[in-house]
Amino acid sequence: MLKDVVQVHHIGGYRLQLRFEDDTVGQVDVSSLVTFTGVFAPLEEVAEFAKVRVHPELGTIVWPNGADLDPDVLYALVTGQSIGVTPQHV
Repeated sequence: MLKDVVQVHHIGGYRLQLRFEDDTVGQVDVSSLVTFTGVFAPLEEVAEFAKVRVHPELGTIVWPNGADLDPDVLYALVTGQSIGVTPQHV
């Protein structure tokens, strides 16, 4: 899939509006993706969560404390498409 996030807007609470490089736009509720522990613990404060930005080199969203989310997961949530991971056979 590999679609970079090119724009992010905090729209309230833990919700973000994302735009991807192919102009797909959609909303994601990050609280349904993560538990606010570990690197995500500071983001439980909405004011800290709202500091989200796009990291142009990584092609995804990041926060000042270094937390980030996989752009493929975000794209799959916005579009309803599968990530395309297939199990490996041993």
